[in-house]
Amino acid sequence: MADDSIAVVDLDRCQPDRCNYECANYCPPNRTGKECITKRGEETMQGQPDQVRISEEICLGESCGICVVKCPFDAIEIINLPQELDESPVHRYGENAFSLYGLPAPQEGSVTGILGPNGIGKTTAVRILADEITPNLGDYGAEIEWETVIDAYRGTELQTYLEALQDETVTVARKPQYVDRIPDQFDGNTRELLTGTDERGVVDELLERLSIEPIADQPIDTLSGGELQRVALAATLARDADFYFLDEITPYLDIGQRVTAARLIRDLAETQDRSMLVVEHDLAVLDLLADSLHVAYGEPGAYGVITPPKSTRQGINEYLSGYLENENMRIRPEAIEFEAHAPRTASAGDVLVEYPELEKSYGEGEFSLAVEGGVIHENEVLGAVGPNGIGKSTFAKLLTGGLEPTSGSLDESLDIAYKPQYIEIDEPMRVDAFLASITDQFGSSYWQTEIAQPLQLERILEQSLMDLSGGERQRVAIAACLSKDADLYLLDEPSAHLDVEQRVLATRAIRRYAENHDATALVIDHDIYMIDLLADRLLVFDGEPANHGQVSAPVGMRQGMNEFLSNLDITFRRDQRTTRPRINKPGSQLDRQQKNAGEYYYAPSEE
Repeated sequence: MADDSIAVVDLDRCQPDRCNYECANYCPPNRTGKECITKRGEETMQGQPDQVRISEEICLGESCGICVVKCPFDAIEIINLPQELDESPVHRYGENAFSLYGLPAPQEGSVTGILGPNGIGKTTAVRILADEITPNLGDYGAEIEWETVIDAYRGTELQTYLEALQDETVTVARKPQYVDRIPDQFDGNTRELLTGTDERGVVDELLERLSIEPIADQPIDTLSGGELQRVALAATLARDADFYFLDEITPYLDIGQRVTAARLIRDLAETQDRSMLVVEHDLAVLDLLADSLHVAYGEPGAYGVITPPKSTRQGINEYLSGYLENENMRIRPEAIEFEAHAPRTASAGDVLVEYPELEKSYGEGEFSLAVEGGVIHENEVLGAVGPNGIGKSTFAKLLTGGLEPTSGSLDESLDIAYKPQYIEIDEPMRVDAFLASITDQFGSSYWQTEIAQPLQLERILEQSLMDLSGGERQRVAIAACLSKDADLYLLDEPSAHLDVEQRVLATRAIRRYAENHDATALVIDHDIYMIDLLADRLLVFDGEPANHGQVSAPVGMRQGMNEFLSNLDITFRRDQRTTRPRINKPGSQLDRQQKNAGEYYYAPSEE
């Protein structure tokens, strides 16, 4: 194989007990007597012997690709690496396994961002820089010393950082990606966890700024996802470190909390000369947060490349366009486009459900929600926005019958397909079996076109539900919801853990399904652009989080967006080149102009 090609075997998909080694039998080098595709001769985790390995020295490369076609389980990829990629891997996980090329360079006193798809090596890069993984420079069979790694980066910006890391003259702190696993690792309350990490004496300040004082004495295992995210951020920033590595700061946070977190990180970088490296999928927050940006691209699960730093605006715009200018590299066949449209005019169809005034109270001194009566029409997508802890999920559970209202009643004949906010999967069932149990349409050309392809399910159908990542679980949960036969499709936070491309695809899938099937959907989410693309009308929740909430009847998009964002005191503008939404700096000229005009979101492009 040429030096610019790699062979990847997905051992989770390679199932020699269910095939006749077609990959090896049809391999041209094998048929001439060479040992290109051979058996590993080792026991797998599933107890299946003799999965295959591919010799990259003998393989003919992507121009052949016969093994890829012949494998019945899509377990093999033969990939031509970009010609511009003339470096060796930073790290490779094993034979025919994922390879990472390039590392981000932390900058003292600034915030550096990383933007790229899931499964592309961003977390691996962060773990290397946090000294949790010793990179093997592609030699996965050897024990590589850090001195060898430092020599490989001699003369680069990373040399100084890596030397200081090994000399222990710099300290690092890392926020994990999946905060919902924290209760499995810590038994105690919020204050105890934060006190244990408070090396800078700032816990009280962080509790106040992140609005987590009310949960300071609550056990960790009782906290919501949004509360766990803020506690994890506070625990990381409380450490006295030179470099902070923050892996996804926005999942489960509402827009106000996201902006607060971004400003907190920027303050620490600017006022105390600390260095931040942030992996993030929310473009508006990344734009507000980062001084510079590394773009990550490649083939998820196969290889990833991290570019040299770019300006934040340039990096985001190039990523969206699918073409990296300095690298002369096309990373996606087509651009991710942001429509700068006026709010969609809702055409009122027949009434699906008319609900009366409702109230749900959890008891004296506990949270209560007041719901103004309203109408949901057939063939519309209704968006729901508001801060965390304001009653959106409570409203969803009232509709589904999961909660009984304290006053008022609902039509119980409505058939609802519900994707909850938190996805708990605790059964060892394969994805295809799970989805096939939900719909008879599973596997049909209709189901493939409408659901499987937009949600990128093909490569995970044979995996166990329990082995899926957060983003994979989310896509399966959306598919399960849309696969049901229902009057109303109710999706609570479908964007959580999805990367930028997956969010766009999921948005299109939900909207297209609603339009093609005259279906009605209610989508609760914190990704404002996702809601804008999806929704015909809005439910705007307001009140005092964790205390009381209220929601008025559905309103038009312009009115709803202005009500919601004015409550948060946040305005958006449009990037002139891509028309993507960007958060205005508070008090800037555009911010003041839009507030005076009462246009918080549907504003013209910046000059």
